[in-house]
Amino acid sequence: MNDLLKNKLAVLPDQPGCYLMKDRQGTIIYVGKAKVLKNRVRSYFTGSHDGKTQRLVSEIEDFEYIVTSSNMEALVLELNLIKKHDPKYNVMLKDDKHYPFIKVTAERHPRLLITRKVKRDKGKYFGPYPNAQAANETKKLLDRMYPLRKCRTMPDKVCLYYHMGQCLAPCEFKVEQSTYRQMTEDIARFLNGGFKEVKKDLKVKMEQAAENLEFERAKEFRDQITHIEATMEKQKMTMNDFTNRDIFGYAIDKGWMCVQVFFIRQGKLIERDVAMFPIYDEAEGEFLSFLGQFYMKANHFKPKEVLIPQTIDQSMAEELLETRVLQPVRGQKKDLVNLAAKNASIALTEKFALIERDEERTIKAAENLGRAMNIYTPYRIEAFDNSNIQGSDAVSAMVVFIDGKPARKEYRKYKIKTVQGPDDYESMREVIRRRYSRVLKDALPLPDLIVIDGGKGQIDAAKEILRHELGLDVPVAGLAKDDRHNTSQLLFGDPLEVVPLNRRSQEFYFMQRIQDEVHRFAITFHRQVRAKNSIQSVLDDIDGVGPQRKKQLLKYFGSVKKLREASLEEVVKAGVPAKTAEKVIEKLQE
Repeated sequence: MNDLLKNKLAVLPDQPGCYLMKDRQGTIIYVGKAKVLKNRVRSYFTGSHDGKTQRLVSEIEDFEYIVTSSNMEALVLELNLIKKHDPKYNVMLKDDKHYPFIKVTAERHPRLLITRKVKRDKGKYFGPYPNAQAANETKKLLDRMYPLRKCRTMPDKVCLYYHMGQCLAPCEFKVEQSTYRQMTEDIARFLNGGFKEVKKDLKVKMEQAAENLEFERAKEFRDQITHIEATMEKQKMTMNDFTNRDIFGYAIDKGWMCVQVFFIRQGKLIERDVAMFPIYDEAEGEFLSFLGQFYMKANHFKPKEVLIPQTIDQSMAEELLETRVLQPVRGQKKDLVNLAAKNASIALTEKFALIERDEERTIKAAENLGRAMNIYTPYRIEAFDNSNIQGSDAVSAMVVFIDGKPARKEYRKYKIKTVQGPDDYESMREVIRRRYSRVLKDALPLPDLIVIDGGKGQIDAAKEILRHELGLDVPVAGLAKDDRHNTSQLLFGDPLEVVPLNRRSQEFYFMQRIQDEVHRFAITFHRQVRAKNSIQSVLDDIDGVGPQRKKQLLKYFGSVKKLREASLEEVVKAGVPAKTAEKVIEKLQE
């Protein structure tokens, strides 16, 4: 523990609030809340902890805190700080799911749609359906029962849906608004739990049709009843009312929490959601943080009623969610909460082997790599590779690994601008200069390790730019390949030495994954640039084809192959004058 931490720990207040843990680059890596800041923050630096908490503590170089007037205020502030800073050690709900709704449009001739966006367009929305398949099946059923318009734009004549009895064909026949109004009301009644009444009405109509010897009509009613039973009644775990509910249960083991959420819609359990994550605080606090993020960050629909275990502070949960929160003590609701907790416990037990295996491949591999190289654990690694053919279409690419896993949103591509001919060393200098000049300018996080896909020349070129031009002291390593183009050695140090890695160790496999990924990314980018430049170079020699027309042709045909296969008429249709089009066809055929 450094002196700064010791001095700050000594003056912590004994009040509620939030604390923000920072690493040596000043990046916020964890946000927590506490009833008593002094006790909670000091607990990280005293006593023994499990492996994951030790990993968090080992990265803490500084912290700050914000005092609040209540525990509830601290909880809300924690959620906002997590959303703002996105700390890597906090529970991250990044799926951003938008569950589907069934919508009846407000058009003159309404349609029935599946949509994931709710707009203020006077349409009627039903749902959401956490199970997209259930939404689609329900829509198909309603399409058979209520013949609303299916076409997006009105056709000139009746379509197949009319002949199937699934459309009233307003394109050719007049349909009264009262008819649409009745169908919309029936759909709303059906989706709000009245499908049993609809089924009863259909049975009466089926019997009347059979008595009138209208057997085809009776068969249609019978098929509709069958579809209702198959779609709406196959879920056996039902409740007597039709209230939408979310039911939460959780389990804890070995410093991990698993939360299971059951979605009850129209009285039926139709889907569940599972989240599993390491915890660094008390179980109640971690659960409330998850609960807040679940509805705040993950875009889940908030139902009329939420059921939670009795171990959680009900008043805080209710105030946080601004909806009705219950803690059942008996009956079917209590059984469902227990069932969610039981499922969470089973899921946690089954997943531990996979979690440990994943950690072995990722975070532990990074930790072992740091020890082998005698540097800080490289939690953030940036790797570079060049790609060209005899110096033409030269490009470079960078991939980023964070906590042993690829962070694809942070990958970058570079076209080499200042280097003529095949010069890998100068290309590497240019790319390192461009990347880390931008990092310094925009105050982006520096990597813990830079990996160069190459040997001594490329490594020295990168070090020269970093240390002598930019004044950065970041470890730089190189990955050498054998005759078969496989990863063979990790080079590091001054002077360069081979880092002794067991070829069967996870850290060696980790280096292989990095090298394979950066090579793949660079090669893919190079092929894209080469393909684009090949067509442009051919068109450059044609009179009447300038930069704008080249862009126009590529946009219209989409690829070189399609342009080469195009006829004269198709090229003219793309907006090229006939004489110029003839020249294009002639040149491409050469």
